Amino acid sequence: MIVKKISLAVTALFSITMFAQETATTSLDIKPEVKLSYLDSVKSSFKKDEVAAKVDSLWMKECLSLDIYNDFSTDIQTVNTDQDVNAELPTELLKQRLQAMNEKSPFNIEYNQGLENIIKSFLKNRKKSISRLMALSEYYFPIFEETFAKQNIPLEIKYLAIVESALNPKAVSRMGATGLWQFMYGTGKQYALKIDSYVDERSDPLKSTAAASDYFSKMYTIFGDWELVLASYNSGPGNVTKAIRRSGGQTKYWDIRSNLPKETQGYVPAFYATMYLFEYHKEHGINPERAVVKNFETDTVNVKSEMSFKQIADLLDMPQSQIQLLNPSYKLNVVPFYQGENHFIRLPKDKIATFVSNEDKIYAYVRHEAENKTMSSRLALKVTPKAKVQLNKAIDTDVQLYKIQKGDNLGAIAEKYDVSISDIKKWNHLRSNSVALGRTLKIKSDVDPLKASKEAKTIPAIEKKSEEAIAAVDDKDKTTGKAQEYVVVAGDNLGSIAKKFGTTIAELKELNNLTSNNIGLGKTLVISKEIPAIEETAAVNTAIASNASVDSFKKKTASAKSMGEDYYVKKGDSLYSISKKYPGVTISDIKKWNGIKNEDLKPGMKLKING
Repeated sequence: MIVKKISLAVTALFSITMFAQETATTSLDIKPEVKLSYLDSVKSSFKKDEVAAKVDSLWMKECLSLDIYNDFSTDIQTVNTDQDVNAELPTELLKQRLQAMNEKSPFNIEYNQGLENIIKSFLKNRKKSISRLMALSEYYFPIFEETFAKQNIPLEIKYLAIVESALNPKAVSRMGATGLWQFMYGTGKQYALKIDSYVDERSDPLKSTAAASDYFSKMYTIFGDWELVLASYNSGPGNVTKAIRRSGGQTKYWDIRSNLPKETQGYVPAFYATMYLFEYHKEHGINPERAVVKNFETDTVNVKSEMSFKQIADLLDMPQSQIQLLNPSYKLNVVPFYQGENHFIRLPKDKIATFVSNEDKIYAYVRHEAENKTMSSRLALKVTPKAKVQLNKAIDTDVQLYKIQKGDNLGAIAEKYDVSISDIKKWNHLRSNSVALGRTLKIKSDVDPLKASKEAKTIPAIEKKSEEAIAAVDDKDKTTGKAQEYVVVAGDNLGSIAKKFGTTIAELKELNNLTSNNIGLGKTLVISKEIPAIEETAAVNTAIASNASVDSFKKKTASAKSMGEDYYVKKGDSLYSISKKYPGVTISDIKKWNGIKNEDLKPGMKLKING
């Protein structure tokens, strides 16, 4: 009996302990409720159409099973990348291959020494670029071929877009020709391509290709020879007819070539050389890269309200750069909305499905954003005093004003507001990168100017001479009280030197009696005039009096010491990511300082930063 009572007591005690543990565990599992943003709440409510997704999946599977794509994949897999490729191309072998190309083409492809030289030059210098272009061609060539087939245009003319624009729909020539097919403004208007503040259809792959196809068809009706059609596309039909007359009535390209403009004399051979490299890439060890997205994997949807690329990217969880790639005709990264006109956005098919299934919620979010932006602008104008608005250089969260100060340049301003230099130039109608001291710039940015202003205020303004004295405490290379000099090295220009020493080009030219911006290698420049020496204690006292933190001055000194440092490339680095690590440094600066002609980087490569 006693044993039974003891066992019951132990069981009860054990049950109480287990219940307490469960209660404690349950209490620990309770987590505070996380408040979702409006954007997250909209996205979490998106519905998915499973039937439509299944149809899309089956269609994609059918597209991917086409023989042409399987054959292409097999070619890539069977290329032996370790096998040495003979850079020399025997003339007889080239003749045989050109003859084979001629037999299956309406073009008159004949061997000549000039064509051989261009092909060998391309093989020597353009193999890597051809590999990248082959990836782009997977997206663009199906568009070209479908359009040309409708008007019986030779499909080989698709290679002309590589010669014209390197398959870059945003390409703009020095003369202003724009897009894949490099239409001038007047020619674009002639072929009914819309060009306004928001849209430039010369950059639209579908519409610009249709316009180019119309041009080719009309020129063939005039000349009756496809090589002369290519020549007229480059130099205009007038120059071709002049060359025909000067050649005594000859009507073949190679017969009139010497009487064509110099650029056009190399135009058709460059077209044939490009065609040859694409046709015989495998024989020359060119391993094609794969397209990030193929045209048949995308679709379009009509947009019924003005939307920015950023809003679309946020809602659909996709990179904004991909939207830019698929929609190059929108100049301001905004899909506009005009009454009585339709505007479409091209997206990957899975994103189109999400967009169409949730249009009401997407447009509600866009309206919400527009109302909030409008409200914040009004509040900023009503609540903020005019003097304070001027101090912070902001009118609202979209358009901000910035007054140029001594030492400013467009690169630094663009980085501060997270925008591009080209955008700042466009917003302020600037033709060059030089900006006048005191000028006020308009900047469209989402960066909070109040926050930027507060961060700027943490380092109070100090007179230039005092700042130089503080920097001189730790910088042994600078001598106090003497005129500062600098010896010009390779890659220098007045702009980079002025930026390095916190001065202006005008001051450098005045100090050194320069009449132009040209400076010779090895020339010694006076950077600043002789100034009275400042004691270290005075510099430190100045720093303390101005309430600047010691850490801020250490950062400035470290920044000054970093001029001329080396950077070793890591895996995953790009010129863009490296330039972001050094404020004021651009991709073109890094290329110039290191003699880089393309953007190929290898882990372990040593780069010079700031010369």
